[in-house]
Amino acid sequence: MAAAGVPPGGTGVAAALPTGRSRTELGPEPGMDFSAIRAELGLPVDYPTAALAEVEQTVAQPVLTGTRVDATDLPLVTVDPPGAKDLDQAVLVQRRRSGFRIHYAIADVAAFVMPGGALDVEARRRGQTLYLPDGNVPLHPARLSEDAASLLPDQVRAAVLWTIDLDSDGLPVRVDVHRALVRSVAQLDYDGVQRSLRLGDPHPSIELLPEVGRLRREQAVLRGAIELGLPEQQVESDGGGGWRLVLRPRLVVEAWNAEISLLTGMCAAEMMLSAGIGVLRTVPDPEPETVAGLRRSATRLGVDWPVDTPPAIALAGLDPIRPEALAVHVAATRLLRGAGYTAFGDGAPAKANHAGIGASYAHVTAPLRRLVDRYSAEVCLAVASDREVPEWVHAALAALPSAMGSSDRVAGQVERACIAQAQAWSLASRIGEEFAATVLRVPNGSAGEVFVADPPVIARCTGGGLGEGQQVRVRLVEADPARRDVAFEVA
Repeated sequence: MAAAGVPPGGTGVAAALPTGRSRTELGPEPGMDFSAIRAELGLPVDYPTAALAEVEQTVAQPVLTGTRVDATDLPLVTVDPPGAKDLDQAVLVQRRRSGFRIHYAIADVAAFVMPGGALDVEARRRGQTLYLPDGNVPLHPARLSEDAASLLPDQVRAAVLWTIDLDSDGLPVRVDVHRALVRSVAQLDYDGVQRSLRLGDPHPSIELLPEVGRLRREQAVLRGAIELGLPEQQVESDGGGGWRLVLRPRLVVEAWNAEISLLTGMCAAEMMLSAGIGVLRTVPDPEPETVAGLRRSATRLGVDWPVDTPPAIALAGLDPIRPEALAVHVAATRLLRGAGYTAFGDGAPAKANHAGIGASYAHVTAPLRRLVDRYSAEVCLAVASDREVPEWVHAALAALPSAMGSSDRVAGQVERACIAQAQAWSLASRIGEEFAATVLRVPNGSAGEVFVADPPVIARCTGGGLGEGQQVRVRLVEADPARRDVAFEVA
């Protein structure tokens, strides 16, 4: 199930893949890997020789410094899952007299990718990095994404540096973006940051992150951001050559860190809209009838939702650990349908909102792992310096929504297939056993979808009398690894 909140790249309830990017997994037992999914979906295996040669050529050349600000004195830090090497962002949070200043450095991938070159062509074909439990399918070769362009600690790196001033309420009052040279002073991970905050000994560069994060979360509710507080299913190595499903709680520091990325994306969107050119990540606002239907479902589940309370406030007040609240959050995914990308070059589009965020939003903070961010950054750099958007960006804008839409669909297929495979493996020897479950959906009276907590599995279930949010006993009747299928019936 998706992590709490709405990630920049998605809005659905599809289970999340492991976030520990680039880690080395223990070798699986024969037949216990995800090679069948790779083959079935036709995922890329190698890079074209020309693209690899191009990477080596560009990496060997010094980064041009003439147009870059030397910002290596800023004590930026990266915050990522343990073991990550493709580090897109580095952050520094400072206090101003009446607010805060955010320095946010983003890897400058455009410094290494020649427009129209072999690497550019291959990156456009891939669209984004795909994550599987036994290794990723990267957007860019590791020589670039995990080395030369990655914001690794103690290394001078080319970056797109955002500086955003916030007032005391956490609202942006000044935004600047330019090319720079930066040096991260530390590579931090979420667990370590959470622990340091709990002990009262955070890294000085992010000691204000909780304060800013809380303010931005409050602003999200005020904006009407529809955030889904759902637990996150993951597949991880069991240490013995196989795989296990885990339900991973989202750390509060992850939510605070995500707010910095969302803030930057919203500022980027405003710059694009003011200039009349760019590409936005969009999710249409839900229809009033959809909201009313969700409110009726909540009422049937015994969840109080006053008629004049908007979804953002109603959902923010629910604890998804409660069965009835979990069912409401799952049902709320219907509010966030129709996600896509909107490119424009002759004035702002009529529909520019992202309902999950409650504002206009653009992807600019993950160029090592997502194609569109490289182009969006170039638009913002041009707007900030009052110059024309490069022609190579102009020429590519119209095709970006289709390219990103296609890669999003593949990413969703990978995600669902890996979770389904792991579910079937984990339950294959337990046919006939009974489990406690929560009913998530009941599209018709005789079949639905249930969530079993141990192991954390979501699967179809047959039987009469199913009701959303209901606690039931279910019996496992099917767990087929070959077909990646799991099914229960009411016990």
